[in-house]
Amino acid sequence: MKKWLLTAAIAASFTAQADEGMWQPHQLPAMADMLKEKGLEIDAKSISKLTEFPMNAVISLGGCTASFVSPKGLVVTNHHCAYGSIQYNSTPEKNLLKEGFLAKTYQEELPATPGSRVYVTEAVTDVTSKVKNGQMAKVGNDFYAGIEQQEKALVAECEQEAGYRCQVYSFHGGLEYYLVKQLEIRDVRLTYNPAGSVGKYGGDIDNWMWPRHTGDFSFYRAYVGKDGKPADFHKDNVPYEPKSFLKVSAKGVSDGDFVMVAGYPGRTNRYRTANEVENQFEWAYPEGKVLRERLIEIIKDTAPEGSDERIKYESAIAGLANYAKNFTSMIEFYGKSTMLDDRKSLEQKLAKWIKADKKRQSKYGEVLVQLDKLIAKGEQGQERDLLMSYMGYSTMINASDSLYRLANEKTLPDMEREPGYQERDMTQFISGMERIERRYAASVDKAMLTDLIIKYAALPSDQRLTAFDKAFGIDNNFDQAKLIKTLDTMYANTTLSDKETRMAWINKSVADFKKSNDPFIQYAVSTYEERMAREKARKQLAGDLMKVRPQYMDAIIAYNRELGKPVYADANSSLRVSIGNVKGYSPQDGLVAVPFTRLEGIVAKDTGVDPFDAPAKQLELIKQKQYGDYYVKSIDSVPVNFLSTLDTTGGNSGSPTLNGRAELVGLLFDGVYESIIGDWGYDDQSNRSIQVDSRYMLWVMEHLDNADNLLAEMEIVK
Repeated sequence: MKKWLLTAAIAASFTAQADEGMWQPHQLPAMADMLKEKGLEIDAKSISKLTEFPMNAVISLGGCTASFVSPKGLVVTNHHCAYGSIQYNSTPEKNLLKEGFLAKTYQEELPATPGSRVYVTEAVTDVTSKVKNGQMAKVGNDFYAGIEQQEKALVAECEQEAGYRCQVYSFHGGLEYYLVKQLEIRDVRLTYNPAGSVGKYGGDIDNWMWPRHTGDFSFYRAYVGKDGKPADFHKDNVPYEPKSFLKVSAKGVSDGDFVMVAGYPGRTNRYRTANEVENQFEWAYPEGKVLRERLIEIIKDTAPEGSDERIKYESAIAGLANYAKNFTSMIEFYGKSTMLDDRKSLEQKLAKWIKADKKRQSKYGEVLVQLDKLIAKGEQGQERDLLMSYMGYSTMINASDSLYRLANEKTLPDMEREPGYQERDMTQFISGMERIERRYAASVDKAMLTDLIIKYAALPSDQRLTAFDKAFGIDNNFDQAKLIKTLDTMYANTTLSDKETRMAWINKSVADFKKSNDPFIQYAVSTYEERMAREKARKQLAGDLMKVRPQYMDAIIAYNRELGKPVYADANSSLRVSIGNVKGYSPQDGLVAVPFTRLEGIVAKDTGVDPFDAPAKQLELIKQKQYGDYYVKSIDSVPVNFLSTLDTTGGNSGSPTLNGRAELVGLLFDGVYESIIGDWGYDDQSNRSIQVDSRYMLWVMEHLDNADNLLAEMEIVK
């Protein structure tokens, strides 16, 4: 990384906006003085060393963050991050989602969802020169394929050591590349989750809202073979012993205290162009919101509450609802903001800055125009592409497409296969096919697919796909009744819903697929070439963007450097650190939100009806003021959730919120409604993250669920 990015630009950024930024660990030593001034008590260099405390205690679940909190591989994360595993182990007779679960012994712990993983990051290496070597003269699909091949080679070399998972991450739109090496723990078990009326208290109504009273925490345990190395699930496996783990604070934090969070934020878009902003907020988010809300409606109408079918789709409903609300907020606050005008203004200023210098003009002169042309090209056919992407919610479409793609990829040498279909991906691929068993109901799947295809059929004929139309009998004189009859027949005659049959297709040849009479297999075969042609076109465009976007980012970084503005990469699911303080905010004129909620707020919200149906025992404990060791005088109660200025996004869910001594004081699980748009720009006045207070987590474990065995296992700072 360029020296100025590590020194002058970082120092300057904190002069302007102290809490903005999701920082790569290796950037932190340059911030040492500022971090110490804000309240960091441990050496800033230690946070940059991934094999030392506290960073080696922070782990990824592959979509959420978590952390080790005992020497015996005990892992704490959000309840909603463990939701899939809780749902997988639930039945109408033993509904762990509703009732909660606590294993008092190792033997009582339950296998997590097939494919669940704990990833411990051990190394991050700059491989920019290796990835780009010999590729920069190529364009389009050739450039895309060339970069991908270089990444595969680096990953293959990295994974020669058994038990590791490696990946190359792109930063600043492809300006830089880093190879991340992670220990991959494959035996993950559910240890404890509170009842849904604690872990999901407030449900979708309170999602993204403040004040909040959600006990969004659960525990896994990581297991390895007797040799201490990663192994598949086996009854003889033993708890993993991490090199370090986090102490859990029973003291917690107070208003104004320093906090930091280490985690794996998913995606931010803070350097996107004005055209991208306009299309995303004025078309993509509104359309996505409608589709998500419609799918939720279909699931609820088709699968009665409490039925096995509904339990199978509870996780899907939660995910759909979460982002439907996310999109709603995005649209609302975009309408009130000056974001689009600000982006246009920035681009005008950037263009003026480039034009003012001949060297800059030579280097960046055509970048903005080229980028806008490529972005416009990518928006062609987006109505169809969005509908096709949501058809991925159909298990039968997704499974048949993936299985036939695998058969085709297996005809190639492993290094020439598409990522996701290489030998290194087979364990996860198999697990995905296994998970279908507890996440599929034909009635729901058919209802969702029917609705999406009806919407697709209404598109202009020049946007539709010939092979797809033929597979479902769609033409310009679309007959809805005919489609329903076709799908009825397909679902009645497919055998992919049978686990044994489905798993057998993993090892079958292309010829076997072509001979099959299974209607969904026939669909996958007949539409395969069309899907591959569309994929090739996407890669051509992606390759072109991969040449232009880094130039744009190079210009943005250089421009921001001169202005003394923050210089950090957009989030990309790699390990990042954010810093901030416990702090309330003013959501609107005349209102001030204090940074803590209390136990009494649970009682005030309670209606006895989901999602405000706190356990009777909990309500009684609160009424009796049974606070135990977790009472805080300043709020005259036990704190439940708290606010901070930490710069976070999706993927940070489950991240440990740490005090200056790197003790766990909370679990990050959400943001306030006003900060959802923070994925596109940080606002110091409204960006607030929401954490479960460690004191509430300990209170629930001790007084409500009697999780004494886990409390004894953890090191609690009193």
